[in-house]
Amino acid sequence: MVFDLIVVGASWGGLDALTVLVRGLPPDFAVPLVIVQHRGADAEGFLSGLLQEWTGRKVLEPEDKDPIEPGHIYIAPANYHLLVETGHLSLTTEAPVRYSRPSIDVMFGSAAHAYGERLIGVVLTGANEDGSRGLQCVAEFGGYCVVQDPATAEAASMPAAALRRVPGAAVLPLSGIAAHLVDVARNGPPSEFVRATA
Repeated sequence: MVFDLIVVGASWGGLDALTVLVRGLPPDFAVPLVIVQHRGADAEGFLSGLLQEWTGRKVLEPEDKDPIEPGHIYIAPANYHLLVETGHLSLTTEAPVRYSRPSIDVMFGSAAHAYGERLIGVVLTGANEDGSRGLQCVAEFGGYCVVQDPATAEAASMPAAALRRVPGAAVLPLSGIAAHLVDVARNGPPSEFVRATA
C-alpha cells in the first residue's frame, strides 16, 4: 500500500455519505479509516453500529491509546477530540474548536503531523467549514486530499470550504470516492498530483 491511513470528516448529511463510503470498500482493503462525524454530545454508539451493518471490517469507537489496526474503521466518540498519533489514537476533552468536539480540523491536523505523505484526507458533506484547515494541513505535509463534489453533497458548505483552501484536491461524486481511495491507496495518486511538503 502507498498510504497507511485515511482520515474522513463529515457533518450534515454525513450518515448517508459515510454509509455509501463504507459500503464501497472491499473486504480486503487493509488501510484503516479514522472518521469524525459531527453529532450531539450525548450521542451513543449508534453511528458505529449502523456502519458495522454495511461492512465486514471492524467498526468501533476507540478508547484512549487504542492501537490503529489494519482494516479497522474508527469513529470519534461524541464529545471528545480524537487525535491521531503514530500507530495509535488518543482522546481529549480540550475546548471545542469552531463549536465542534470532535473537531475534524483537530483530527486531520494531528494525523498530518503523524503520517505526512502516507496520509489521505477526505472531506464529505457538511454545513460548516470544519475540516478545511485540517485538509490544508494534510496537503502541506504532503498527503493526498479528496473532497466530495459539493454538487453531490447534502450540504455543500464544508466541501466547498475545503476546496477553497486546497484547490488541488481530487473532487469526486460521493459514489466514486470509495473506488478512488482503493485505487490511490494501492497504486499511488494520479500522475498530475504534486506533493506540497511543509
